[in-house]
Amino acid sequence: MDNIDRTETENEETGRWKNFNSWMKRKFNYECYMTLLNGCYSCKWEAQQKKARRPLCCCSLREQLFYPWLVVSFCLSTLLLFTWIETSNEYNGFDWVVFLGTGIWFFWSIVLLSFLGILAAYTALLLILGFLLCWEKNQLYLHWYHKILILIVILFCSFFLWILLTYWKDRWFTIGLSLQVFAPYIHLGSISVMVLLSWPVAFYLIHLEGEARMRRFQITNIERERNKRCNMRTKLRALQVAIGLPFVLILLCLYVVPLGIYSPCVQEKDKLGPKPYFFGHRGAAMLGPENTMMSFEKAVENGAHGLESDVQISLDKVAFLMHDYDLRRTTNILDIMPNASHTHSSFFYWDFLSTLNAGKWFSDSWIKPFFRMKPLSEADKERARNQKIPKLSELLELARKEKKLVIFDLNSPPRSHPARSSYIHLVVSVILDSKIEQHQIFWLPGSDRKYVRSKAPGFQHIGRLFTIEELRKENITRINVDYKRLFHNGLKEYKSANISINLYLVNEPWLFSLAWCSRIQSVTTDNLQVLKKINHPYYFMTPKFYLFMWIFMDIISAAFIIAILHFYWKRESQSEKILHGITSYTETPSVSLHDEVLEVVEIPGLLTKSIRKYPDSEVIIPEVVKETTAPTMHPTDDVGQPVPTGPAFEPI
Repeated sequence: MDNIDRTETENEETGRWKNFNSWMKRKFNYECYMTLLNGCYSCKWEAQQKKARRPLCCCSLREQLFYPWLVVSFCLSTLLLFTWIETSNEYNGFDWVVFLGTGIWFFWSIVLLSFLGILAAYTALLLILGFLLCWEKNQLYLHWYHKILILIVILFCSFFLWILLTYWKDRWFTIGLSLQVFAPYIHLGSISVMVLLSWPVAFYLIHLEGEARMRRFQITNIERERNKRCNMRTKLRALQVAIGLPFVLILLCLYVVPLGIYSPCVQEKDKLGPKPYFFGHRGAAMLGPENTMMSFEKAVENGAHGLESDVQISLDKVAFLMHDYDLRRTTNILDIMPNASHTHSSFFYWDFLSTLNAGKWFSDSWIKPFFRMKPLSEADKERARNQKIPKLSELLELARKEKKLVIFDLNSPPRSHPARSSYIHLVVSVILDSKIEQHQIFWLPGSDRKYVRSKAPGFQHIGRLFTIEELRKENITRINVDYKRLFHNGLKEYKSANISINLYLVNEPWLFSLAWCSRIQSVTTDNLQVLKKINHPYYFMTPKFYLFMWIFMDIISAAFIIAILHFYWKRESQSEKILHGITSYTETPSVSLHDEVLEVVEIPGLLTKSIRKYPDSEVIIPEVVKETTAPTMHPTDDVGQPVPTGPAFEPI
């Protein structure tokens, strides 16, 4: 008995799981650790004791079928989160669209970003908990609360993806543009992540290999019969392939992916074009109320090369500056005339429009128009509170004095408006009366170009994304396009035809850097005060430097991964030698001491038998150890207690 107890003790202390315990099991109480895992995953907060090792196929079929849905929910939520992070340049436009439908101005884009982050974190947490439970050989049982939430996550993500694919297709181009900028850095970072992942992957692969090799000679006949339906060695090999093959394929793809990477920000320094100049979108919309004189003056102070605005025509044919079709968002009409708040702004007389306040919404509201807008000084707040709706002639007067270019969207009045058919003539007349130099006007409207050329031949006509033949026919050498069109070959055909390009609306520094590297001449921006401080494109690198980093990272990562595999293989080999030595000592090569319990039963006068019990079966195999012809007499000590003289039996 002493030999058996000592053998079992040594086997338990030198077992495979003793050598490869996780850091959490060494640092914390195992019972609390397992209770936490099962409580979060299965909502079972009862104390979890350490159980005997289970086979890898112990999960129920229902749980095995549902786990892929958990993986799908994680992938969908992560994809949406990444998409929304990369489209941060569109946040203000998204908030404006939601405002048109709800009438409430709020940072709906940030709310959606936070919600998607919560979904991605929730699904990732469940995946990690499930992995840790599998690692500890526990059965998976995802609580039905979690299952319902997972299905809701899949439905929500699928619905939102359908909306993006149906109504917001061009926003996907933003993802492609961001990858053009960040692709080299994502590539180098991904290799570093794969090196970190190689640590658990190598541990698990080597451990599975050791398990398969040990089971090859430790399995018993009874276990063979039991495992006909669930061959453990086959499952171990399948797990090795399922874990190792994707890791190797991803790593090989990362090693060669630079061959297919295109990034405008990877180029020689002498090929970098000049810094694009700026058009202040509705002035400096983050420094003053949009389309007010304060906003345009702030744009001039921050070095804007031109001023961009939106022009509407009042009921008495006065051209004024306003973007929205109604006055709810940027004026105090809800306080003065709430019943007319949804009326088109062109159906008011100028005498009434000039009385509205166009700045309190910007300075006094607790919700600012831009999430990243810096707080205003007290002087700027007071100045904003006194802003009115300006006329077009006031903007032209400022541009004439400061020698700034002017570009504007001219909105046609509604059908019943008295200036419906003459608004082009009216605006041209206002511009000519302002005495501004004609070359300072970037004429964007496409209607009545012949009339405009005849009245003001000095205007610089701006086109949309027309064909080069159409632009040449109209004698247009400059276009104004959405920045997402940069995704299509970088607008190379227009640049090769010497057509200047202005991009709108560029607010993020990475997007401005991409425009700079793509040799774009000008951009329209709200974020003037930040972009003007950029003196060199972000994320810029030369091809030689990227080539060096590519080869260096490949070599270093391969060396690290090989070293990690060698370390675990050596450690596994040492563990197997110890287990083989113990098995040889006990002379039980066909039975694992983890799976059996030996008991000695002494029958006086007859036989001494060792009974071998298997925990997973009810079979008891008696083995004759030694025949005895008489009871064994043990010497006693002074108090009459027997004194052990040797082992209770000799091991077979």
